[in-house]
Amino acid sequence: MIEVTHIDLKAGTAVGIKVDLPNAPLLLIRADKGFLMCDYLNVYAAEKRQDVAAVVRRVTTFDEMLRAKVVSCTAAAKASGVTQGQTGREALGKMF
Repeated sequence: MIEVTHIDLKAGTAVGIKVDLPNAPLLLIRADKGFLMCDYLNVYAAEKRQDVAAVVRRVTTFDEMLRAKVVSCTAAAKASGVTQGQTGREALGKMF
């Protein structure tokens, strides 16, 4: 099953995408200029494409993604003000 939902944040409205997989969901929250992703997705691929992207781990819901700490991010995300240790919500705020 695939779920698409709007997530209202202070900086704007993001789009959450959840794909149910056999062992855990794949999660991504898309803001205007970048995205927050679970660790199913590859930060190295995002880096190669110069995306503004940040990774959070051990999450199964959008709320958990917003509360989780960023564990890695691309150079483009860093240039936008995203840093490791920020919450997903804080990182997404830099992506609008």
